[in-house]
Amino acid sequence: MSEHPPSTMPTRARITALLQFSGRYRVLHLTWFAFFLSFVVWFNFAPFSATIGEELGLSREQLITIGLCNVALTVPARVLIGMALDRWGPRRVYASILVYAAFPCTMFALSTSFPMLVVSRLALSIVGAGFVVGIRMVSEWFPPREMGTAEGVYGGWGNFGSAAAAFALPTLAVAAAGLGGWRLAIGTTGVLAALYGLYYLTAVTDTPDGVAFARPRRQGALEVTTRGAVFGLLALNIPLVGILGLVAWRLMRVGFLSATAFTAVLVVLGLALAVQSRSILGVNAPALAEEYEASDTYPFRSVAVLSLAYAVTFGSELAVVSMLPTFFADTFGLSAVAAGATASAFAFMNLAARPIGGLMSDVMGSRKRTLRVILLGLAVGYSLMALVGSSWPVAAAVAAAMFCSFFVQAGEGATYAIVPLVKKRVSGQISGIVGAYGNVGALLFLTLLLFAGPTAFFLTIGASAVVASVAGHFLVEPEDSFAEGHADDAVGRVALPDAAVVPVA
Repeated sequence: MSEHPPSTMPTRARITALLQFSGRYRVLHLTWFAFFLSFVVWFNFAPFSATIGEELGLSREQLITIGLCNVALTVPARVLIGMALDRWGPRRVYASILVYAAFPCTMFALSTSFPMLVVSRLALSIVGAGFVVGIRMVSEWFPPREMGTAEGVYGGWGNFGSAAAAFALPTLAVAAAGLGGWRLAIGTTGVLAALYGLYYLTAVTDTPDGVAFARPRRQGALEVTTRGAVFGLLALNIPLVGILGLVAWRLMRVGFLSATAFTAVLVVLGLALAVQSRSILGVNAPALAEEYEASDTYPFRSVAVLSLAYAVTFGSELAVVSMLPTFFADTFGLSAVAAGATASAFAFMNLAARPIGGLMSDVMGSRKRTLRVILLGLAVGYSLMALVGSSWPVAAAVAAAMFCSFFVQAGEGATYAIVPLVKKRVSGQISGIVGAYGNVGALLFLTLLLFAGPTAFFLTIGASAVVASVAGHFLVEPEDSFAEGHADDAVGRVALPDAAVVPVA
């Protein structure tokens, strides 16, 4: 394992710098807030699930279907948006997503039937892909030595939007009871997102002055640089399409799709996989011909390992957040309100744990080793969760959940401390693929929960974390992990301890 000297910037100085609102720190704060709003929109259904079900006469299966639709298109959207932002830049793409959010939000707020709810929620699931845009934006503004901390803050503070939606939107709905209640609350989130999107478009730039925005040389699929990587990319795309088949199967299982419609969906997905595979082969003809110079290649196996790591970390977070309130209610006999408040401790850890995971990656001297160790801690955390039972004090169960949650979200921070450093000019697409695997993991774990109890559910995630940690052996530490600037910047730059970014010739 290669070792790299960690950044010499003191930890206290890093934390103090985050309080600034100028230079690259201003861009960071404006960008995590864009992510925050996109997650408020994405998660604005959950707080009103019971209310909407009662008002529109929906069954439990129908409510589960709506929740499933909320994540269904996020998987392909993250990949496609990764391509878009590498081509048009994160500023325009993020602004477009936020403005777009107003339309399906309004449609959902005005829905009076189950099909209308499903269609609008499918459209809203695209907003959940906004996360990958900020990863590229932050990586453009921060040097490698600070990448973990900056991406951790972006991910952790932005991801808190899901918890904010759970707490703030019901209060807004109560205050607006005579003006539409939940409909006004959900519609308001879309309007706020759109207004902020218009502001974001004018408030930031894609790169600091003097730094060119690096774009892929070929469009239509992720550009890889070796022959083996082409076949690896073909293989990595199969689960991204296959998981949509799993979504369709679950929709058929609750009666939303007929057997004939399910078969038609599978045919369409097969054709989509064939088209995408052809695009991969076309875009990467130079790699098949081994035309890349050794200095321009990058290790695709790192993309595969990071995808697995994010499936285990963010994937398990999405799955556990979905089931934990019910688990606490069934295990300890808590009311729905009490169980929801208790389970929220898992999501609250995002504010600190994800930035800490990124900070650890910055200061421990090996991003690869840091991620592998955190994944082992995650395995311990889920093993502990598997032991939680009715004989436990509720406080002890909450403590176990928070302990587990720390490693889950620190692992997310440590993963995305590496993602932007694999290959800068295609970092948006790499971020999109890795992010999509987070949703793949969530859907797989939630499907497991249909057939197994919570104990098996937690133990399976823990075992997956061990596998991911072992696979981390094949992760390649980026050569410029702790450098002052990106090695492949078109124009160099010096990253100073304060907010300044100075272009150099």
